[in-house]
Amino acid sequence: MQNYNIRYASSPEAVKKYDTQKLRDEFLIQNLMNKDVINWTYTHYDRFMVAGVVPVNKAVELLTIDPLKASFFLERRELGVINIGGSGLVKVNDEEYQLDNKEALYIGQGNKNVRFKSLSSSNPAKFYLNSTPAHKAFPNKKIGKEDVEVIELGAPETANARTLRKYIVNSVVDVCQLQMGMTTIKTGSSWNTMPAHVHDRRMEVYFYFEVPGTQAVCHFMGQPNETRHIWMGNDEAVISPPWSIHAGSGTSNYSFIWGMAGENLDYGDMDVCKINELR
Repeated sequence: MQNYNIRYASSPEAVKKYDTQKLRDEFLIQNLMNKDVINWTYTHYDRFMVAGVVPVNKAVELLTIDPLKASFFLERRELGVINIGGSGLVKVNDEEYQLDNKEALYIGQGNKNVRFKSLSSSNPAKFYLNSTPAHKAFPNKKIGKEDVEVIELGAPETANARTLRKYIVNSVVDVCQLQMGMTTIKTGSSWNTMPAHVHDRRMEVYFYFEVPGTQAVCHFMGQPNETRHIWMGNDEAVISPPWSIHAGSGTSNYSFIWGMAGENLDYGDMDVCKINELR
């Protein structure tokens, strides 16, 4: 079973007038991780798609949805998968890939049959999915923990010590435009992606997880001189338009997966905002 909802693009001038509920309706993505169902959010920001699936009672098949106007889901798309739960299997045509916790899989354009399965129903896999349009078919590739690029960033003094892991980037795997990675905030720190930045050539989605049940993350967005915030819980995602900053601060340490799409694959292509000039 697959469900979907559509999010249209909003201009920065319009967002200035949004109240709290309107901001959440436009940018917050909830109910991602449900048993035996894929819930897609189709955004009009670079046609980026976000979903989650928790296979418990059966294998779950990746099916096309009406907005794609395609005979199968990956007819004109590529797909990134990161598992944040128990061990699971992703079957692509006749090949099967085992993804343990915090391992990833890139699936290229043109693959017709994709299924998701958990190895244990009592400790199911939790597959987080990002998809973007593709212009070329690249080979499928599993990205294990030993394959990722690891960068240590920040410092305890500025409350932003964190470990960044690049999974699906062009230095690790051949891709059309999709990029995905994971950042883990170290104990005692709270800020991610600080100093904040924008990148007008790419949009981005943050998926927050490992947020304790009684804690929350405050995600900051908007133009640097006109910021807004959205309070978020565990297993929730937020859309970041190209003109918007994207940074968060938690009441506890946490992790998040970042996914990007747009004009180029240069990870460092960003315009940093001076912290003391944010408004």
